Amino acid sequence: MSGEPTSERSGQPRDEAARGASEEGSATLGTGGEPTSERSGQPRDEAARGASEEGSATLETGGESEKSAVSFASHGGSATLDPAEKGVAVLSPGEEGSVTAGGSYPPEVRARLEQDAKEIIVRYPRTRSALLPLLHLVQSEDGYVSDRGQEFCAEMLGLTKAEVVGVSTFYTMYKRRPMGDYHVGVCINTLCAVMGGDQIWEELSEHVGVGHDEATPDGKISLERLECNAACDFAPVMMVNWEFFDNQTPASAKQLVDDLRDGKDVSPTRGPKKLCTFKEASRVLSGLTDDLAGDGPSAAGASLEGLKVAKANGWKAPEA
Repeated sequence: MSGEPTSERSGQPRDEAARGASEEGSATLGTGGEPTSERSGQPRDEAARGASEEGSATLETGGESEKSAVSFASHGGSATLDPAEKGVAVLSPGEEGSVTAGGSYPPEVRARLEQDAKEIIVRYPRTRSALLPLLHLVQSEDGYVSDRGQEFCAEMLGLTKAEVVGVSTFYTMYKRRPMGDYHVGVCINTLCAVMGGDQIWEELSEHVGVGHDEATPDGKISLERLECNAACDFAPVMMVNWEFFDNQTPASAKQLVDDLRDGKDVSPTRGPKKLCTFKEASRVLSGLTDDLAGDGPSAAGASLEGLKVAKANGWKAPEA
């Protein structure tokens, strides 16, 4: 390499900028004399790191090397992206096994997904309106919205991958790393919090050994701090794969998770008596029914008290 060093990706002088970014943090390398990191002041040849609560990004350069490797790490796993490999990333969800986020679906999986996607797309007058359900569809295949899942959605809907990523990273129900078979959400919003939700979260997280949007190494359980389960009358409330578990305590929450890990039959407080997996729930959210929506009561107990009082007193809504 001769002359002024340049970035392989942009062609700009590397002395102008070299940046590594993660979802919530970034590191910038600038040079003036000896290359240093603007954040840490360390020599660029050592490392420049940008860290956030959920992840970090590291840019490493070494001597005359023309390559830059960007690695994203979090408590729940890591991904490494080499620009020279055209964006192929490998994501490791934990100590036991890894998941390849790059590449494409095998032909038989691709054919099945295309058939399901076409069934969904024809329901919408504009094809791009089917993006949200299609993201649930690919999540039902991979257990999260993978790189290949985003590419699939873009191809099916005639969108750019950037447009798909912009949507999938906006909504919290679309996961950026593999979730467990049973995704357990603990409501920590105002009413649930004062009724014990914060304590449930703290004790359950310690009991399971993972934090927000993280999965256990065996892939059975993942946890999420939920802002609202829309069930304040049953506070504190938890959800497993979006089915309700009402009036929880720290003890009942830990027992619930232990039963799930042991493979015992667990029934939600309301709704279907059968608890599906996270992938199965994602498929239902894509609009492909499992015919269980009408099973069990959707409202009970405290939710119906106001209706009972209204009926007892002969109250009715004003006529339109």
